Amino acid sequence: MNKNIFDKNVQDYISKNLSTDVFEIILKKQLFPKVTNKEIAQQISVKVKSKKKLPTYFNTPNIYFPNKVNIEQTSSEKTAEFKSKIVTGYTMIDATGGFGVDSMYFSKEFKKTIYIEENKQLFEIVKANSKELGLINIEHLNEDGIEYAKKIDTGIDLLYIDPSRRNKENKKVHFLSDCIPLINYDLIESLQNFKTILIKCSPIIDLKKTINDLRVVSEIYIVGINNEVKEVLFSLNKKCNNNIKIKCIELTNRELDFDFCIDEIDNKQNNDNSEVLKYLYEPNSMILKSGAFSLICDRYDVKKLNTNSHLYTSKKLIDFPGRVFEVNSVVNYSKRNLKDLNIYKANITTRNFPIDVKDIRKKSKILDGGEDYLFFTKNHLDEQIIIKTKKPTKKSEV
Repeated sequence: MNKNIFDKNVQDYISKNLSTDVFEIILKKQLFPKVTNKEIAQQISVKVKSKKKLPTYFNTPNIYFPNKVNIEQTSSEKTAEFKSKIVTGYTMIDATGGFGVDSMYFSKEFKKTIYIEENKQLFEIVKANSKELGLINIEHLNEDGIEYAKKIDTGIDLLYIDPSRRNKENKKVHFLSDCIPLINYDLIESLQNFKTILIKCSPIIDLKKTINDLRVVSEIYIVGINNEVKEVLFSLNKKCNNNIKIKCIELTNRELDFDFCIDEIDNKQNNDNSEVLKYLYEPNSMILKSGAFSLICDRYDVKKLNTNSHLYTSKKLIDFPGRVFEVNSVVNYSKRNLKDLNIYKANITTRNFPIDVKDIRKKSKILDGGEDYLFFTKNHLDEQIIIKTKKPTKKSEV
């Protein structure tokens, strides 16, 4: 950490050059005696990347930004704020503090927050930033957070762990067993004095495998923004009854939240498939991640097109947690039928279909975009079909 980056002239230069090409800055003659042009370029580059993800940091003067890998790993402020609201208490420990975004939001809800980061440079950056952000109830520790947590001998309300999803070779990994620190049941058993343990995982984590590996999962939060899964949270409680609650959260519109108990989908079969009706529905990404495919038919007045397609249909338009379309036509898939649709521009989605979107566009010459939405999938008879749709004009008929 180069503390000279906090110099007023350096900070002014960074703020005034956020739209400047950083490669031009690197190639300039040295701008400041104690800060390299490369360091300035990195600050500008990472700050610009943080504008939407970390608006508080972007808009606060004198914030020191780490490298882009640390920014990629860190929670967005939206997801950090959400996490801070789902667990309450007096004291919490953030054992893998990183850039400190989660700690900042936890500190707004807990009387005392202990931020722990093993990387000395990142620790110093976060400690300095906390002062600029006015975070007065965070204790900063530069050590191994998991080892610290193991030695705790008093009751703590929350232990939060966000393991690095890069291994020692700096390659991206997704299973908890490959992350650093390694998270498994033996570790959880050794952490005796925490009321709740909350673990942040990759959006593509295998839910069933992780449930089996950790054994004491009480709740799972699948958190998304604008129909994109951002993170999956596992809440652990050793007193759980194994009827795990799964909550699909759309932070952009909380009215689309969908939650259920795992008992509701275990061993549940969907045999109520239907031909394509007037309206077509595609669940949001969080629900698709949860695996609650058959439960949707129970919760909403819809039928599935095909057991493996994860598309739904109904005669009447309903409010639905996902994308909604009005069906214009349905044809069996063939080159001739695709050509007869006479479409040169459309949004294309494939579900349970042997050809991907890229190859369909290559064969059909259909450009991306426009008002038409084409679904390539299989119907209730397991036949390959094309469904031509548009966004509905009316919001609801219920």
